[in-house]
Amino acid sequence: MKKMISYVLSGLVGGLLVLGGSKVYDAREMSNSALSFQAQSVPVHQVISYANPVDFSQAANNSLHSVVHIKAAENKDLAMQRYRNQNRSSPWNDFFGGNPFFSIGPRVRQGSGSGVVISEEGFIVTNNHVIDFADELEVTLHDGRKFTARKIGLDPKSDLAVIKVDGANNLKPIAYGDSDKMQIGNWVLAVGNPFDLTSTVTAGIISAKGRDLGIIRAKDAIEDFIQTDAAVNPGNSGGALVDMQGRLIGINTAIATPTGTYAGYSFAIPVNLMKGIVDDLIEHGNYEKPNLGIVAYELDEEIAEEENFSVNYGVAIAELDRGGSAQMSGLLPRDVIRSVDGVTINRVSELIEQLKTKKVGEKINIRVNRSGLDKDIVVLLRPAPPNGM
Repeated sequence: MKKMISYVLSGLVGGLLVLGGSKVYDAREMSNSALSFQAQSVPVHQVISYANPVDFSQAANNSLHSVVHIKAAENKDLAMQRYRNQNRSSPWNDFFGGNPFFSIGPRVRQGSGSGVVISEEGFIVTNNHVIDFADELEVTLHDGRKFTARKIGLDPKSDLAVIKVDGANNLKPIAYGDSDKMQIGNWVLAVGNPFDLTSTVTAGIISAKGRDLGIIRAKDAIEDFIQTDAAVNPGNSGGALVDMQGRLIGINTAIATPTGTYAGYSFAIPVNLMKGIVDDLIEHGNYEKPNLGIVAYELDEEIAEEENFSVNYGVAIAELDRGGSAQMSGLLPRDVIRSVDGVTINRVSELIEQLKTKKVGEKINIRVNRSGLDKDIVVLLRPAPPNGM
């Protein structure tokens, strides 16, 4: 994006990174909180007017009790220990590190954000950038009860994390919606804790889907954001984006802004992408991204004629990674991928989109055209190889 606009990861935020002319504020370094996202779906036949306004109360009532406030902080002693280990070779550390008259040492980070209760056992989803730096986590439920939480799993590539509170009864997990069925123009609500104002709800519409913004700084980052115009601000990161029934359709993560506060657009991680990652975090403590292990390119009429393909649309396999999912399942070079699990594939981006919601160990059905004949191949997804798709 060539505008002077920033993407703020809505959590604990601070320093900045320049990417292609846009400023990216990493929520781990900011001293306040997080930002979040909202929008709601309305039937096509419903007329919106001042005489017949949209009622958001059902969505709010069904989701507010599932959204929590998270305080995250570094432990001062552990922060000092990490600082000394990182600066072990510095003579300044030896002299000043243990001297109480000098302030040289680590800046103890702290911040706050939001989270969403997803099980009665106490599992809570939030953003990785809200908690990744923290040694101490405090969760405040919608009813005001406070609990110490512990980390279960972190995934920097998707900016998702799972924490858990133990000993909390009467937890009310949120119901899942279907982010794939949400359409541009649907109403949504963003539920979270902007500027530490707990249990705050804002409304907007879905203004775009499938946004890949390049704001997650991990290698092989997974980005597929829902864009809305629901008002979000620091403190809402990790909060819920819900539909008109109060069902979770996304985790509020970032905003586009020139100022660091809401300026028109917010971005949320779709729940259909979130579910598989979160399941792995709970079960294994980390997330393994499944890939096909191929190098591929898109076909058009000109390329199909030049390279003597029998079809002129789809994604052609150029190379296979040895031992990768594709090779081990019987796919071959020059196979043209036409669909994945019944979804038509015309572009590489569409193939990547289908893989984002899959898990290692899952089987998918890929229809390919091989030498003019369509063939269905069941592919067992394996961990991502070093290169390829």
